[in-house]
Amino acid sequence: MTISVSRENGVATVKLDRGDKLNALTADMYEALADTFAELTFDDAVRAVILTGAGRAFCAGSDVGKMDSYDVIAGRKRTSTHQRMIKNLHHCEKPVIAAIRGPVAGIGASLALACDLIVASETAYLLMAFKNVGIPPDGGSVYFLAQYVGIAKAKELVYTARRLPAAEAKDLGIVMKVVADADLEAESLKLAQEIAGSATYALRMAKRMFQSIYTPTLEQLLEIENLAVCTARLTHDHKEGIAAFKEKRPPKFEGR
Repeated sequence: MTISVSRENGVATVKLDRGDKLNALTADMYEALADTFAELTFDDAVRAVILTGAGRAFCAGSDVGKMDSYDVIAGRKRTSTHQRMIKNLHHCEKPVIAAIRGPVAGIGASLALACDLIVASETAYLLMAFKNVGIPPDGGSVYFLAQYVGIAKAKELVYTARRLPAAEAKDLGIVMKVVADADLEAESLKLAQEIAGSATYALRMAKRMFQSIYTPTLEQLLEIENLAVCTARLTHDHKEGIAAFKEKRPPKFEGR
């Protein structure tokens, strides 16, 4: 398992612990994160959660090097595991703070956006990189991103796959605050401890209220997403995107 969990003074810190690979998510990590957030919901000693990454990145997305090893059935199972992870994070009954630095790409961006608050290092940037490997956004990222910035801006970020620096993300209301890289852990912990020391049952109910105001629900969007992603995995462009990533060259997409 390549995540670690620590608990202290009411705060649980969940760390993606694959820093040498920019915390790119493996199948085992998806399973571990899904299980971890399910457990944290029922851990009465935990009153706030920090999600962060080891090393110089929050999360560079999925482990692209393994994407071409899935057939349709395995791909659907993989997508379902992604979705269980996102749903368990989103529905965790504790406030969750994403502490991000460096690349926050692909489903790594989905993870950050699914949290309640985001504290960013000045080195952080979000990247909706899905089109670069020939798939539509997954991990509920369209659902979360559109809530933050509106549909028009969300389309721009998805269609262009441009880097969104931390400062701009703050201006758009995605990021709560931007701090010096060296201060990320301390500032995130300070915020988590402040929340953990407050009336967290009331915050739990407030979180449910926030989740109830959006339609369609996350679950409805994820069902559409599952069909879209599984279909996209059959295309030439997805295979080309994976090959180009491995060969470190620009992809030559053909729209099929």
